[in-house]
Amino acid sequence: MQTTFKVGDKAVYPGQGVGEVLGIEHKEVAGQRQSFYVLRILENGMKIMIPINKVGSVGLREIIDDVAVKKVYTILREKAPSVDATTWNRRYREYMEKIKTGSVFEIAEVLRDLYLLKGDKDLSFGERKMLDTARSLLIKELSLAKNCDEEQIESDFRSIFDR
Repeated sequence: MQTTFKVGDKAVYPGQGVGEVLGIEHKEVAGQRQSFYVLRILENGMKIMIPINKVGSVGLREIIDDVAVKKVYTILREKAPSVDATTWNRRYREYMEKIKTGSVFEIAEVLRDLYLLKGDKDLSFGERKMLDTARSLLIKELSLAKNCDEEQIESDFRSIFDR
């Protein structure tokens, strides 16, 4: 797995989404010279500095490949076990943890589960917000991974979920 990026590369930062590496900066921190990736999150333009020696621990990763794209679509099409038995706040915490991992597969599970739940009952405000977050994180990464526009991914989602 690549842990080095160059300027112009796209990378996924857990919980924030896809960003572009704008540069590499060197700063003095606590008397030590450190190197940082400067990442601009595509969704909102936010800039994040990530210590290069912490890339693995923060979970910065490359955009997924074709094999992973297929696996994401498989997860989205699965019928999840009923999540009704769990209280909404417990579900919310579990889903938030999954999103924070930055794993595209975990995010796909959250999206699928919330879409299926939405078909059965009204989602809480927090769940609707989380559905939007999972959706936008997946749309951005899948469109880059598949080299297509975001509308194509939206269309894929509609064909999977709007039955």
